[in-house]
Amino acid sequence: MKAVIQRVSAAQVVVEGEVVGQIGRGMLVLLGVAEGDGPEQVAWMAEKIAGLRIFDDDAGKMNLGLADVGGAMLVVSQFTLLGDCRKGKRPSFIGAAEPEIAERLYEAFVTAVRGQGIEVATGRFRTHMAVSLTNDGPVTILLETT
Repeated sequence: MKAVIQRVSAAQVVVEGEVVGQIGRGMLVLLGVAEGDGPEQVAWMAEKIAGLRIFDDDAGKMNLGLADVGGAMLVVSQFTLLGDCRKGKRPSFIGAAEPEIAERLYEAFVTAVRGQGIEVATGRFRTHMAVSLTNDGPVTILLETT
């Protein structure tokens, strides 16, 4: 799994003119599911991201997590994170999981984060989404399971 995590003051996803997910302060997580990912990767990624201390404390240091600040998470599936551009000019997506598997693991990730008491909004799997955000900081973290 690969994730791009952005600390946001607001974020939303629109599908065909309808807002399908939105949050205020929190994290926008763009999540890509790789071939071979399973429950272990989901559990690790959900625990790691939900616990990331990327919010400022009173001293201005990144010491607080999502729960500490009462933030929410917007999770958007993004298979293009698995694009391999090392050869040629067109990305290869052979490293991405098949859509049925990816959707199941994406949903498992959302459930795992909610299980930690975090409010989670989502995009809509396998649709064209317009994602907008106000990156706070900016703070952007890249994370990958091993």
